[in-house]
Amino acid sequence: MKREIKLANPRGFCAGVDRAIEIVNQALLKFGPPVYVRHEVVHNRNVVEDLKSKGAIFVEQIDEIPEGAITIFSAHGVSKKVVDDAEIKNLNYFDATCPLVTKVHMEVIRYARQGLDIILVGHDNHPEVEGTLGRFPHDSKGKIYLVESEIDAKNIEIDQPSNLAMVTQTTLSVDDTKSIINILKKRFPKLISPSSDDICYATQNRQDAVKQLALETELIIIVGSNNSSNSNRLKELSENCGVKSILVDDPNEIAPEQLDGVFKLGISAGASAPESLVQSIVSKCQKLGFEMSQELDGLKESVNFKLPKELVS
Repeated sequence: MKREIKLANPRGFCAGVDRAIEIVNQALLKFGPPVYVRHEVVHNRNVVEDLKSKGAIFVEQIDEIPEGAITIFSAHGVSKKVVDDAEIKNLNYFDATCPLVTKVHMEVIRYARQGLDIILVGHDNHPEVEGTLGRFPHDSKGKIYLVESEIDAKNIEIDQPSNLAMVTQTTLSVDDTKSIINILKKRFPKLISPSSDDICYATQNRQDAVKQLALETELIIIVGSNNSSNSNRLKELSENCGVKSILVDDPNEIAPEQLDGVFKLGISAGASAPESLVQSIVSKCQKLGFEMSQELDGLKESVNFKLPKELVS
């Protein structure tokens, strides 16, 4: 029996990731190395190593960056304090925050100025969540609360239950947030949510593609790094659909025995994984006896985000 590979579509890089990586590349071209990047610009080891080889230096804290240096904030977004600290050190900084994350930041600021309490549905210690929490103004009359799970949603106590708004981390699974949001809406009938879902278009599209792939395959390889939230969500989604899944960031991470008994293999990639890495995974699987069968039909993404005008040549 023939062993086949089916590729999800869409997969891999989204517009926000493309923009963030291009900001680093353009800064390196315009100013020369070193260019400092606060936190991994995107959560993918291969991308980070490539940028390091060109002269990017990745740090976790602003105080690790020399005064006046060229600096880039990652696609995940940063808190107001990080921006303030960068200005105190006279850093020449460029903001690679995904515009969809910036949209959530603006929602938080708008609700806070209205004196509302805010619930943020997201994962504690994720850099996007840290940045969003850090956008809540200290002088607001309201408070911001983090809800990670259904248990949190059932038990959280809110100071202003009738004056309450909600935002979400952009890279969470729609399936994960749905039950949490339903609980919150039942507990707090006056809960205000954004006019459109905070889950980003790329996250949604890649999840939908994996759902389709799960109908047609026996095992799904998700290409992405362990610290990539959206890649982990794709793996979980595959397993929730009843199909075993593995998350890999390098062809060498695939052991032949993992593919024993598999005849229909699916491959997708998180929004921070480059297509070159996907193709290297495909090549590895072909060496293990699989044939390229088809790339599934899927939505054609046409979203583009502009670079900062200072970096446009």
